[in-house]
Amino acid sequence: MSIQRVTSKWAKSKIMLRSDYLRQYMPPAKLFTRESLHSMLSEYGMVYVKPVSGTKGNGVIRVERTNTPALGYRYQLGKKVMFSPTFGHLYLRLVRQKKNRKYLVQKGIHLLKHQRRRFDIRVMVQKNLRNDWEVTGIIGRLAHPGKIVTNYHSGGTPMALERLMAEHASPSELEAFNNRLRKLSITVANNLQEAYPNLKELGVDIAIDAKLHPWILEVNTCPDLYIFRKLPDQSVFQKVYRYAVAYGRVKKRSRRP
Repeated sequence: MSIQRVTSKWAKSKIMLRSDYLRQYMPPAKLFTRESLHSMLSEYGMVYVKPVSGTKGNGVIRVERTNTPALGYRYQLGKKVMFSPTFGHLYLRLVRQKKNRKYLVQKGIHLLKHQRRRFDIRVMVQKNLRNDWEVTGIIGRLAHPGKIVTNYHSGGTPMALERLMAEHASPSELEAFNNRLRKLSITVANNLQEAYPNLKELGVDIAIDAKLHPWILEVNTCPDLYIFRKLPDQSVFQKVYRYAVAYGRVKKRSRRP
């Protein structure tokens, strides 16, 4: 049985939105149009514009209304920060950037920071040796100082969540938060499996706001296994890898290219 991959963020979001429980953890999102961009910027002040199908943070744009240096819109792609004086100018620039690809507009979550750099979380969920969903790894992803995305392939730094959260939560609060992440991620897996029965692994990307509320940014059906090598506890990667071998993602003696 082959491992199922689902590239469309919109398709996965629509399935998760059927769940009352998951809905409270999902930032509002709409397909990119002039109207959806305008309404969501008006309501939230900051949004992320991202490809419906895309990986590694490629093509993700952060857009926000601004009063300085002047009224208008500031937007960032990669390290490049640009300014549009009017909504019409902004919209045309984004249309040019996205070309003919489908994009989403998602409510922006102001991420917690560590040493003035934003971070989010990757939760690894895999089918275990009993064919049940299990959370096998949780890791923080610290954004490159000049970028808006946290992905390792875009210059982000994988880091133990305990280190990133030390200034934001006590040890007991962090333990409760980790339990919440596990329950949330297993629920995501169970819901997506109803539509995609051959899923074997998920990378659930989660933002944390100032109130320590988790937000599901997106779910990857072909997550990077190897970022878990960066954790001090090597047993985490060993389990992730062992399960991936069992369901056929990698071969037992393969090496990363």
